[in-house]
Amino acid sequence: MLLNMLKSKIHKAIVTDCSLNYEGSITIGKRLIKDANLNINEKVDIYNVTNGQRFTTYVIEGSDNGIEIIINGAAARLCEINDVVIIASYFYLNNDEILNYKPKIIHFKDYINNWLFI
Repeated sequence: MLLNMLKSKIHKAIVTDCSLNYEGSITIGKRLIKDANLNINEKVDIYNVTNGQRFTTYVIEGSDNGIEIIINGAAARLCEINDVVIIASYFYLNNDEILNYKPKIIHFKDYINNWLFI
């Protein structure tokens, strides 16, 4: 049996911009994508802690050294700059794989604090 499990989460990220006239998606800084074990074009769920909105989109790559979180397209109406969001991706694992699996979780505030000193 396959179960849909949490793969990655960026916890309490801060929205840095909203771009209504973009095609769609969420822009995440290149290094943060890598560190969060996400992939370009990967489906993600966005949970807006600030206003309770939830939506699904896909990841596009931001700048090399950026930590931007930009909500693009129609979803830009569901967020505002400085909103707190959770970005989560999921995948399927079988029962044997679940026993040894731990999702990649990044706490955004800690990540930013550490990122500034790297």
